[in-house]
Amino acid sequence: MHLVRHILKEKGQQVWTIGSDETVYEAVRRMAEHGIGALVVVDRGTLTGILSERDYARKVILKGRASPSTHVFEIMSAPVITAALDWEVERCMRVMTEKRIRHLPVVDKTRLLGMVSIGDVVKAIMADQKDTIAQLKQYIQSA
Repeated sequence: MHLVRHILKEKGQQVWTIGSDETVYEAVRRMAEHGIGALVVVDRGTLTGILSERDYARKVILKGRASPSTHVFEIMSAPVITAALDWEVERCMRVMTEKRIRHLPVVDKTRLLGMVSIGDVVKAIMADQKDTIAQLKQYIQSA
């Protein structure tokens, strides 16, 4: 059974961040540069929000705002829904589905440890299912 810690061990703990006083233009530029769909908003070492492509589409484009003059704090999602290292991937999937989010920053108390995406979670669940199927096949063949 995959845990969040297993996902981070496989993919790494790199998390791209941005400050809440930076512009949305800079946030979108960083997301494009790194090929990611969300940035964690960190101010003075504290997790204060998350900014996703969805936030940009709904709170800038559809509202007629200009990304060079809009600040991250104006459109970020807060408070942040987070995961812990010992969460099972099924719990992550449940939270992401219920809250309709695609990214979960991973924290230990107040320390940011990484980020898991819906793609990471789906991949881990599929690996778990593949292992279960292989074990069942082996059991059936040995019976």
